[in-house]
Amino acid sequence: MAGRLNGKVAIVTGAASRDEGIGNGKAIALLFAREGARVMLINRSKERAETLRQEIAGEGGEAAVFAGDMTKAEDAHAAIEATEKAFGHLDILCNNIGIGGPGKVEDVTEEQWDQIIGTNLKSALFCTKASVPAMMRAGGGSIINISSIVGAGGLVSDTGAVAYATSKAGVHGFTQAVAADYAAAGIRSNCIIVGSVHTPMVAWRGEEYRERRRRMVPLETEGTGWDIGWGAVYLASDESRWITGVLLPIDGGVMAIRPWPR
Repeated sequence: MAGRLNGKVAIVTGAASRDEGIGNGKAIALLFAREGARVMLINRSKERAETLRQEIAGEGGEAAVFAGDMTKAEDAHAAIEATEKAFGHLDILCNNIGIGGPGKVEDVTEEQWDQIIGTNLKSALFCTKASVPAMMRAGGGSIINISSIVGAGGLVSDTGAVAYATSKAGVHGFTQAVAADYAAAGIRSNCIIVGSVHTPMVAWRGEEYRERRRRMVPLETEGTGWDIGWGAVYLASDESRWITGVLLPIDGGVMAIRPWPR
């Protein structure tokens, strides 16, 4: 363990991948633990989180599991309470819960809209709201929100993703509002804008889809959960002590570079 997070306590929500492979949450949790943090793994599925905890323990790291629904304020409060009870304090919160779904504005139903907006924004709100007092007790902290390039620019597709895009754009505003509100308390709030990384969440779409996503990247390589994880390690560590309110794209250059048509 390199020790960039030695002595720190972290929460990662949506930590365990839903299928085989490395999702963003799993990579973040593993790298936090490898860098010396004690990690609370939050998932709706206790079984998947326990499997990840055992993997971390097998590498010599320390983690615990909390199973709950972070779109419920009482579950979020209980998760932070359990973290302080298990590890003594809280330094890092990574809000990684997110769901998506198709639908242009003329197609999306009210039920889909409420589910996607509610899940992606309420989970961030409730976990952050419960974490801020704990971070104040610890003398400061780092909040890392996980977003998507879909919320930072229009996505041309046959199906659309208006609810998902709106929710992720909301995460950007939420990140910067929290950064402004708690900077004087030593609590930093930043956001990783995730590009077209290959994770278990998109693996079911097949190899043709995977190759199309690779070709859209100016670096012409495929991103993985590890790329997101290392960005989160930086934002969680004291190396980024003077960074707050930042929306950091990890996307192979998609947002910064416009490739010339071939």
